[in-house]
Amino acid sequence: MKVKRLPVGVYAANCYIVMDEDSKEAAIIDPGGDADEIIEAADEMKADVKYVLMTHGHRDHTGAASEVAEHYGSALGISAKDAKVAPADFIEGKFYKEAELSLKDGMVIKLGSRELKCIETPGHTSGGVTFHIDGMLFTGDTLFSGSIGRTDLGGGDLFTIISSIKEKLMILNDDTIVLPGHGPQTTVKRERMSNPYL
Repeated sequence: MKVKRLPVGVYAANCYIVMDEDSKEAAIIDPGGDADEIIEAADEMKADVKYVLMTHGHRDHTGAASEVAEHYGSALGISAKDAKVAPADFIEGKFYKEAELSLKDGMVIKLGSRELKCIETPGHTSGGVTFHIDGMLFTGDTLFSGSIGRTDLGGGDLFTIISSIKEKLMILNDDTIVLPGHGPQTTVKRERMSNPYL
């Protein structure tokens, strides 16, 4: 499995290109801006981009989603709750390209011989999801190195985000790599032992 991280947009949100090296099938996670840069990076990897997936609906994670999905003719995926929200921090309640995949807990998306699993992790938003593949977690704005996502925006709830992290993410293997929506990577063990919110 090959993973490339691209900080994009005005908030330098982490966009990830996740590719099965044998088949070249790939997903682009959280394309928040700079569509040309994302497309150039995926093309350099010779990625066959099958999916454009979003951990949640905030525009710093969705801003280039439609353009990238249209470019590759790939399926766009987000949870139903975050696809329909209306607050100004979201992408006006809809995407310019209709989302074909309504992401749900336990949904499995195939990338060649690999399986990317969706885990519902609400709390930063009501429809937030985390993606788990090959010992890696793409957590969006749910879990960061040494911190957690904000809960003071529309759809956020502190009790819910803490429950999501403890009950669904901290139960995974210690060496599971956490790849957040902003900032550096970490591990489940490091966050379990030292994250002040947990």
